[in-house]
Amino acid sequence: MYNELHSKGLNIIGVSLDKDAAKWKEAIAKDKLTWNHVSNLKGWEEPIAAQYKVDAIPATFILDASGKIVARDLRGAELKAKIIELLAK
Repeated sequence: MYNELHSKGLNIIGVSLDKDAAKWKEAIAKDKLTWNHVSNLKGWEEPIAAQYKVDAIPATFILDASGKIVARDLRGAELKAKIIELLAK
């Protein structure tokens, strides 16, 4: 979906709950994840995860152009439809 919709305005920021930097970077490369990634390498002690009440992964947050969270934890076709709807605005 990222490759298909990035040119239309889709951006992704991956927040990792890993603790091992080498394994985290290896997974990014292996899975060819070309968007931005961040991690404090604190696992479940990650402050961003606590702030947004992430209690399971993967967790998704869809933000509109103003940065407001408009949907959470969508998957598959429902996720893509919401992204397309927001990009059309």
